Amino acid sequence: MPTSPRSIGTLPWATCIHRAVVALVYAFMLCPLFFVIWLSFFQDAILTFPPSGYTWKWYVNAWENQAFLNGLIISLQVAAVSAVVSVTLGVTAALGLVRYRFRGAGIVNTLLLSPLLIPGIIIGVATYLFYIRAENMLDMDIVGTYGGLLLAHICLTIPWTVRLVSASLVGVDPSIEEAARNLGASAPKALLLVTLPMLRPAIVAAALFSFIISFENLELSLSLVGPGSTTLPIAIMQYLEFNLDPTLAAVSTVQIVLLGAAMLITDRYVKLSQVV
Repeated sequence: MPTSPRSIGTLPWATCIHRAVVALVYAFMLCPLFFVIWLSFFQDAILTFPPSGYTWKWYVNAWENQAFLNGLIISLQVAAVSAVVSVTLGVTAALGLVRYRFRGAGIVNTLLLSPLLIPGIIIGVATYLFYIRAENMLDMDIVGTYGGLLLAHICLTIPWTVRLVSASLVGVDPSIEEAARNLGASAPKALLLVTLPMLRPAIVAAALFSFIISFENLELSLSLVGPGSTTLPIAIMQYLEFNLDPTLAAVSTVQIVLLGAAMLITDRYVKLSQVV
């Protein structure tokens, strides 16, 4: 059916409006990042606009602050271990929930995904109260220990792996794995050489999301950290109690660059748009 001249004439306008709306949405989302990076170079200790000049001294100040360095190391350690453990356990749980039907599967699935629906501060308070009761029962220290913090972050990040891998696993044809089994491959070999490679984008995305969620977490870590195990978000909050200068913007800029680089490098080899 031929297109009317009127519809042909209005099509470029619709395209321009669509592009303008998309550009405005991107600008709205990126404006906070732009202003944080910009503020990190302001010369004045008290934020004023326009700035009297620009400097790198706030990055030097952040580097010389031992609390920030220790917090960064602890955050990287906890986030890395949480990502590895949560992906291992989450992939196993997703395979069991999707590939095997058993009584109570819906309850287990809801239980595993429930942390995604509960506010972070509620999870933090509930975890703290649970740890206190466990300490009384087991007569051992849990709150304020590195192991207690790590366990809480693992429980927080597992739902992301279960959600992403389950969604991808639904779209994987099980007959491909069955064909490998018919050709002589054992069940573990078919899983490792056939199923898991097809789930690689989801697994990589789950690891990346788990790392970011753990690295940036404040609500859960706030009541669980102890001496020597303060994370970077908590170190930033403690610095903010007594100081209000562009050092915090410099630290935030470093976080933005690190996490942005990790996402870009990951997307270079595994297209995250296929999963999320």
